[in-house]
Amino acid sequence: MNKVTVSKLWKMKAMGEKIAMVTAYDYPTAMLVERAGLEIILVGDSVGMVVLGYENPVPVTVDDIVHHTKAVVRGAKAPLVVADMPFMSYHVSREQAVTNAARLIQEGGADAVKLEGGREVAPTVKALVDVGIPVQAHIGLMPQRASVGGSFKVQGTDADTAATIVEDAMALDDAGAFSVVLEFVTAEAAEVITQTVEMPTIGIGSGPMCDGQVLVLHDLLGVYDEAPPFAHPYADLNRIITDALTKYREDVLSVSYPGEKHTVHMGEAEAEKLKKKMG
Repeated sequence: MNKVTVSKLWKMKAMGEKIAMVTAYDYPTAMLVERAGLEIILVGDSVGMVVLGYENPVPVTVDDIVHHTKAVVRGAKAPLVVADMPFMSYHVSREQAVTNAARLIQEGGADAVKLEGGREVAPTVKALVDVGIPVQAHIGLMPQRASVGGSFKVQGTDADTAATIVEDAMALDDAGAFSVVLEFVTAEAAEVITQTVEMPTIGIGSGPMCDGQVLVLHDLLGVYDEAPPFAHPYADLNRIITDALTKYREDVLSVSYPGEKHTVHMGEAEAEKLKKKMG
């Protein structure tokens, strides 16, 4: 698989080919994502909840994203790697946004960055694009904002609010974003956005008409007991891993593990010498 580029994603949209995107936060999972042939890996600030144990993404720092992006880049060479810009890492000024985005590219090794917001962040998107940093936008449900006073509910349920989301997408398209994540947006609004903007749309809980889809890896693999209503578990790693750990403990207690095939020995003569030497 050749390296996925922004231009390839745009060609995929033009050809009507769907784009597969998933989050990853470490070397082994990035390696597996690449092996499966997905086009985009997002090093999301969802790392805060699914890996670091936070209640929401707000505590995640730029240092956290840099650290995890480095691991992902070591594990996957072909997918486009997008690094999330954490809460308050691009809000104070455009200079702050450029500085932090540059860290994700230079130190983390990301190919692009992602940030949340509509028309109000379009100037920031343009500032990043102007210095050569590809930007993926994120509208609809925005977890960073929902975690500090917002609400986790479907977006664009009436014509007026849906039109506002469409206008946000258009502003971000004009600012130079190379794609946009549409989270928990009604399918009707997502379809209009996909037909209106030039950039590819990546849906999460926003229906099948987007140009691509993204899921959090741990939701896709069924690691936790609970997942968002729009997530589809393709495996049940919660049960598989728990069963494996339980069996391991049972084998340790019963001395079934380690068995002979897991054990190494000295030669008989050396073993006898050791016994004599130690009395």
